[in-house]
Amino acid sequence: MNMSKISRRDFVKLLGAGSALSAFGLAGCESAPKVSSSAPAKAAPRVVVIGGGFGGATCAKYLRMYEPGLNVTLVEQNASYVTCPGSNWMLGGMRTIEDLTQNYGALRDKHGVNVVTDRVVGVDAGKRLVTLASGKTLAYDRLVMSPGIDFRWGQIEGYDEAATLLMPHAWKAGPQTVLLQKQLHAMPDGGTFIMAPPPMPFRCPPGPPERASMVAYYFKTHKPKSKILILDAKDNFSKQALFMQAWEQLYPGMIEWVPASNGGKIVSVDPKALTVTTASGNTHKGSVVNIIPAQRAPKLAVDTGLANDSGWCPVNQVTFESTLVPNIHVIGDASVAGALPKSGHAANNIGKMTAAAIVSLFRGVPPPQPSHVNTCYSLISPDYGISIAAVYRLGDDGMLQGIKGAGGLSPSDASAQQRAQEANYAQGWYKSITADSFG
Repeated sequence: MNMSKISRRDFVKLLGAGSALSAFGLAGCESAPKVSSSAPAKAAPRVVVIGGGFGGATCAKYLRMYEPGLNVTLVEQNASYVTCPGSNWMLGGMRTIEDLTQNYGALRDKHGVNVVTDRVVGVDAGKRLVTLASGKTLAYDRLVMSPGIDFRWGQIEGYDEAATLLMPHAWKAGPQTVLLQKQLHAMPDGGTFIMAPPPMPFRCPPGPPERASMVAYYFKTHKPKSKILILDAKDNFSKQALFMQAWEQLYPGMIEWVPASNGGKIVSVDPKALTVTTASGNTHKGSVVNIIPAQRAPKLAVDTGLANDSGWCPVNQVTFESTLVPNIHVIGDASVAGALPKSGHAANNIGKMTAAAIVSLFRGVPPPQPSHVNTCYSLISPDYGISIAAVYRLGDDGMLQGIKGAGGLSPSDASAQQRAQEANYAQGWYKSITADSFG
């Protein structure tokens, strides 16, 4: 298939994880020569994967699929994982927290991954040792770090970790999502939901407007007099025209978006009073306030020396090996991956490509040239979906770049039937991506 000519319709056909893998030339890794198991004196190479989200779980699984002889250990501090994709649907009443919770049983029992429930407290890159909170250490030949994101506390005056108990961020799915949902349910009809999206780059760029859409759907159904005020730290957002078209059609007069250039950027908050103050000096009071802070790579990645001044982790975009610390691969949201967005679908793709690269490095052969896909579905209502899709290849500068003409946006003139189809595709995508990553 000529990926530079792929249409949006053809792209959607590739969204099944296995199909996409085959289409972009990764499936051949499964039939490539294996690391020899006939040399009795040589121990199996050891790979430790830190973090059990879409990137880490996928990488651990596919390392074992590509090379069953590898000793693969996945370290995750939680026994289960609540997906950020789909968490906005929970706010719209379309999912429960149980629906979003994944476990690691299949990785352990079906794929032979050694799953360790513990917290990593340190990495000694020189000795190639991972230290756990329990006091145990894990030796590795290659380390994969998929730690997700952390927040830049202090960017907004008054908003710190303690404030999240009153003004939840809900940008790490789990207890914060449950808290935000409870607050929405408790607020009076006629109240105002204030949401503050962060500056770029951050996890899931279309996530904030989808959240506003799902809250609007809940309000329309249960609290029709309520309003949504989006005070943005940016002047534009992902799929903006499609979202605003849908808001006008489905939720007229309910959602107000204020860009940074028009006084939208929040500079301080009072969590107890539920007020926010913008750079223009305006103060707004909400019934529920959702602050999504600016983001960076987590402390573990920073302490290991993997992050640069940007707060993120630069990598070789063929192998995702750190450009700062050898033998450590950084995948998922924490990495700097060229034009690839920080999304669950991208993390899944990166996990597969990094697994293929690591197996190639152990075999002493060149790693495959990377091809990545990303699709992000957004629900405006249960029967109104939109999406953005793209294909990425390595550019001459060594950075991942989008292929012009591949993928695309949902059409602005789509029929109601097409919007409903996209909503169904979104549900199918979630089922497929979670099965591929955790199943």
